[in-house]
Amino acid sequence: MFEAYLDIETTGLSLTDGKDHKLIQLVDEEITGSNLLEALQDVEVIYTYNGSRFDLPFIKMSLGMDLARHCKHHDLMLDCWKINLYGGLKALEARLGIKRQLANVNGAKAIELWLKYKASQDQNFLATLLKYNEEDVLNLKSLKEELSYILNSQPGEKV
Repeated sequence: MFEAYLDIETTGLSLTDGKDHKLIQLVDEEITGSNLLEALQDVEVIYTYNGSRFDLPFIKMSLGMDLARHCKHHDLMLDCWKINLYGGLKALEARLGIKRQLANVNGAKAIELWLKYKASQDQNFLATLLKYNEEDVLNLKSLKEELSYILNSQPGEKV
């Protein structure tokens, strides 16, 4: 059993495990309940950022799957709130010194990339979007590690 980091972007999702950084990216028609369950078959815990309010409800609405029934879910945003860290993932990454290669891409740009890809089928747009989403899931692991360090230095807190 292992942990995974999950993030949804436009009509795709990415997850990576906590051990060997096996990255799984499902896009468009690949996003099915069976493909998602296969990707999560050995997962004990899923980490997200704002997943309680977005990722998991979106998956439940779109695929009819309650991921919390298949594995534990841990929303890192709630850990951030415990130590008065508020804002979006990119803002927190910057504040905590977590680097990004695609610093100029944000959620709005991700939607633009998706629309350009769908209109043109230009693989460069999709590749940039997938790289951005890959950074999201990899940085979730870095965020978890930073939060664990901060919270574990405070009595009674664990991530």
